Amino acid sequence: MSEIAVVAISVAKPGYEEQLRQVLEGLVGPTRKEQGALQYDLHRDVQEPRRFVFVERWESREALAAHAQSAHITAYRKAVADWVEHAEVRVVSKIV
Repeated sequence: MSEIAVVAISVAKPGYEEQLRQVLEGLVGPTRKEQGALQYDLHRDVQEPRRFVFVERWESREALAAHAQSAHITAYRKAVADWVEHAEVRVVSKIV
């Protein structure tokens, strides 16, 4: 298995910042308990408070794929569909 990292960004539509924040915070506990989850930290952009950033580390692509299909992530996508202006997920590998 090869460890991978993820940077996942969600930008709330104006007026939905706090609702999105609460839902994102709710993902942390269940995700940290998933098999293969090494790191799952939620951040908020200091200069753009509508932008939330997850910094994640996973044991493998398979663990990440299972996470993407988990019940709490599926429910999250449905719950916030109208609150998110932009979402982006980047899978990266560490160089140094």
